[in-house]
Amino acid sequence: MEVKAIVKNTGIPPRKARLYIDMVRGRGVGEALTVLKFAPSPIARVVAKVVKSAVANAENNFQLDPADLKVVRIYADGATTQKRHRARSKGRASPILKRSSHITVVVADRED
Repeated sequence: MEVKAIVKNTGIPPRKARLYIDMVRGRGVGEALTVLKFAPSPIARVVAKVVKSAVANAENNFQLDPADLKVVRIYADGATTQKRHRARSKGRASPILKRSSHITVVVADRED
């Protein structure tokens, strides 16, 4: 059985989130959390929090054993982009795009 968790509108650009998402894809939940624990980035903490949420959903809603779960799918999609402008020379302005992302984690039993 597949169980998922989603975090929406993180302040993390999807391109940066994918660096840490690729490290845990296809791994067991315990191993994935260990890898993220020792990754030196606040982005890894957000990804670990979503993985823990998916494990909690599986444990509480479907009575699955957390030791038997693995990360089947994990991905980051683009969310809303805040658009700002920065002053430049000669009275011009250049755009600043503050990107954000939706991170989705799907965990399932190892047998599936």
